[in-house]
Amino acid sequence: MASRRVSSMLSRSFMSSPSLFALRGKHHNMNRGVYGYSNVAAGEDTITPPVKVEHTQLLIGGKFVDAASGKTFPTLDPRTGEVIAQVAEGDVEDVNRAVSAARKAFDEGPWPRMTAYERSKILLRFADLVDKHNDEIAAIETWDNGKPFEQSSKIEVPMLARVFRYYAGWADKIHGMTVPGDGSHHVQTLHEPIGVAGQIIPWNFPLLMLSWKLGPALACGNTVVLKTAEQTPLSALLVGRLLHEAGLPEGVVNIVSGFGPTAGAAIASHMDIDKVAFTGSTDVGKIILQLASKSNLKAVTLELGGKSPFIVCEDADVDQAVELAHFALFFNQGQCCCAGSRTFVHERVYDEFVEKAKARAIKRAVGDPFKSGIEQGPQVDSEQFKKILKFIKHGVESGATLQAGGDRFGSKGYYIQPTVFSDVKDDMLIATDEIFGPVQTILKFKNLDEVIARANNSRYGLAAGVFTQNLDTANRLMRALRVGSVWINCFDVFDATIPFGGYKMSGIGREKGIYSLNNYLQVKAVVTAIKNPAWL
Repeated sequence: MASRRVSSMLSRSFMSSPSLFALRGKHHNMNRGVYGYSNVAAGEDTITPPVKVEHTQLLIGGKFVDAASGKTFPTLDPRTGEVIAQVAEGDVEDVNRAVSAARKAFDEGPWPRMTAYERSKILLRFADLVDKHNDEIAAIETWDNGKPFEQSSKIEVPMLARVFRYYAGWADKIHGMTVPGDGSHHVQTLHEPIGVAGQIIPWNFPLLMLSWKLGPALACGNTVVLKTAEQTPLSALLVGRLLHEAGLPEGVVNIVSGFGPTAGAAIASHMDIDKVAFTGSTDVGKIILQLASKSNLKAVTLELGGKSPFIVCEDADVDQAVELAHFALFFNQGQCCCAGSRTFVHERVYDEFVEKAKARAIKRAVGDPFKSGIEQGPQVDSEQFKKILKFIKHGVESGATLQAGGDRFGSKGYYIQPTVFSDVKDDMLIATDEIFGPVQTILKFKNLDEVIARANNSRYGLAAGVFTQNLDTANRLMRALRVGSVWINCFDVFDATIPFGGYKMSGIGREKGIYSLNNYLQVKAVVTAIKNPAWL
């Protein structure tokens, strides 16, 4: 699938053709029975997923194996809280086994020694298998995570394939340079694979985060030990099987399911892992960085939390701004690190915006994510569910005006009503902390100087959205906002080519695009003395 097509499905923009989300947001007569969260029975009459769970063991050395301890843990259906499957619980000993397999595959195996073109062909074959198994992978992802099946099948699984095709294209274009020296020397640089990479992925976008990490690591010739989130271990194991069907040598990718304090900490502190990449919370990112520095000072990239401003300027078309701000916050049940979770609206259009944002939230389709037309499924687990409700309570108690939602949705599972607060102040907990749920906070501003200062007054700096028709305003904001991504009249545009990462406490380094290759390469300078050179 072409990059532009996949990106348009994942993003919202009012400068190009309507996306899947634009159509579902504007045409409320589609599947009329599911629109309006007060009319959808969440958790009742749940649909049986059209897929069977086949893989629950660890993937080490090209084989599915039990945890050394024999322990398992349950992965739950967030629609009901019921057990989907018991999954092998990897810990320190299993990480050691996985690292040994990855090290052997790197030091002795064919992967870093085969031509880059051969590596690219394996990655392309894998992408073809992803296309072939699209609906099966998507069903596992939705079942384990709770996100709408339409999102999984039409956006995220195609993007998984797209990212691997992108990095397959890079595999035979990674090279060093010949550089001039000041004397009689031939000087060249070599770009070498860094070795064994440890990768720890989150639960909100399991497949996409897997692709953002595995894609560049494999293209560069590395081997990997990947730990899945304990809430969503299933889709990665299925993908691991497909990688080997595509011809990936044994030990190149090893997948360990387990918990952060055991398996995750073992990866971050392992003396035989050369690099670690982590996506998750800022607090855990600090622990990863500390463990990496205390062990072998391995290289680290971190993609962490955010509290991204979405700025609606005074010249905005309010209807369009409401729709885009709604998408920026509520996409993926609000479980998005770059969610537009601080909606700054100019005072001239503030009251109109609030009323329309409230109406849009009430119309949001909440329910079983396997139902057609559903926009919002359950939160991932009970912990996240309770955390979000606690934030909502804080918002009410701190004096913000609850415009919509504010409670659980239905009687089963981890569903929460789309929630909107107005009259939010900068120092309220709902305006400073990452909620990671379907809670929109709307703040008022008077002018650009003010909103720039307030938007930047955060420990985070992951992303920002700007909605304006004025080119000068857009240019000023894009340069003034201290964030890694600025989306102007669009949001969540995630092409494989576009780098992603944050300023400040939102992380270290960039993922996707050409920039991510540097995370998995070492640069070696080679200087050779030459006698009687014809030229220098």
